Amino acid sequence: MSVSIERKRELIREFATHEGDTGSPEVQIAILSERINNLTEHLKTHKKDFASRRGLLMMVGQRRRLLDYLRRKDEARYRAIVDRLGLRR
Repeated sequence: MSVSIERKRELIREFATHEGDTGSPEVQIAILSERINNLTEHLKTHKKDFASRRGLLMMVGQRRRLLDYLRRKDEARYRAIVDRLGLRR
């Protein structure tokens, strides 16, 4: 359910805004999206895992807050990350 180290490095490389960037909203949103997708697959087979479901809902909320922040600060970056990740809204 967690993201492997190699996959996390790929995401950081792909979504970084500059060299050495590991904490920009784009990178955080991309990593959260990967974790959300992995956990969603887990919950399809383990329907009664309510502890993981709660964690999923918290991650979705965190991603939503990061997206709202990015939208307030820079609309173009927000649109770019939503398009690249294929998120709705």
